[in-house]
Amino acid sequence: MNIKLNDHFLEVKETYLFSDIAKRVKKFQEDNPDREIIRMGIGDVTLPLPDSVTSAMEEAVKEMSDKDTFHGYPPEYGYAFLREAIAAHYKDIGAPTVTPEIIYVSDGAKSDLGNLPDILGDNPVIIPDPVYPVYVDSNIMNGRKISFASGNEENGFLPLPPSAEGTAPSVIYLCSPNNPTGAVYNYEGLTAWVDFALATGSLIIFDAAYEAFITEDKPHTIYEIPGAENCAVEVSSFSKFAGFTGVRCGWTVVPDTLEVNGVKLSKFWARRQATKFNGVSYVTQKGAAASLSGKGLEDCKANIAYYKRNAAALAEVFTAKGIYFTGGVNSPYIWLKCPGNMGGWEFFDLILGRFGIVGTPGEGFGSNGSGFFRLTAFGSYENTIKACGYFREL
Repeated sequence: MNIKLNDHFLEVKETYLFSDIAKRVKKFQEDNPDREIIRMGIGDVTLPLPDSVTSAMEEAVKEMSDKDTFHGYPPEYGYAFLREAIAAHYKDIGAPTVTPEIIYVSDGAKSDLGNLPDILGDNPVIIPDPVYPVYVDSNIMNGRKISFASGNEENGFLPLPPSAEGTAPSVIYLCSPNNPTGAVYNYEGLTAWVDFALATGSLIIFDAAYEAFITEDKPHTIYEIPGAENCAVEVSSFSKFAGFTGVRCGWTVVPDTLEVNGVKLSKFWARRQATKFNGVSYVTQKGAAASLSGKGLEDCKANIAYYKRNAAALAEVFTAKGIYFTGGVNSPYIWLKCPGNMGGWEFFDLILGRFGIVGTPGEGFGSNGSGFFRLTAFGSYENTIKACGYFREL
């Protein structure tokens, strides 16, 4: 063929992280067929959907079998009942300015994070390191120039903005609670980024997918920060909160106050979604709405508490052993410094070979991840306690 391709895709680094992990685990299993594997690597939920949520979905399926209650194509931006439920959630967490009209329902946060560059021009991009890879890859695919805000042990993996003076208007990605580090911005830290964005004319894309894990006095949404409605888009998800990793539903908030040269950003996002997306199924949206109130909300919070108990158990062990880590309190992730100045892969091989524990080397999340390691609390409590016992032996 003689067509042209988007050569920027060739600039995306081949990611061998999880395939390398799978190969090493497979070899370990072949060499040790009787050994138990405790998987604490991939950030996927393991508890089933609550009955209160699946019951709502079952009722929705029954509606689809009746011509009087059948639903065809869903609204591109989400059914009113779900957008209203999400807006009520924002009111509960201190952001009453988030109204149904500025909420756009999607099939998940990852999709929206990857699609937002579609509506943005060739702006400089600022991304924290370590980082969730989709921020980097989606911008490389669009030919954007990326600089990194360094997260490290000194700043608790919560980088603050550079000086606003002389900084060009940029697109800034923030994630709090952070994946992979589990670190959470306080009000002062997030205010610094909002003030920076306002001073430089920049846009913040704020990933709040793990908001439900926050229990301390930390911002649950960027819209708790004054001025954020003039500089920030927020992306969130039902994946971790309601266990929808295999069901797929999320949303993005695009305030109508975000304007560029008199053009509302929401106009571009609405056009993008209407053109390239056919909406989330009625059945899925009914389940999502059920998770935000009544018994559904109670059950989802119970699942979150289960995972948080796992994280607390791990945090207790590493605290007692004097191993530096972030996360574990307001997050399902433990981001620990590898003991003995080990590299992430060296530590991976050590705990796999000695204990049968699988985690994720920090090198897979950026240069600042070198020498660090991510463990997830999404496994069973029984396996987490086993892992805690093993880690005490280190």
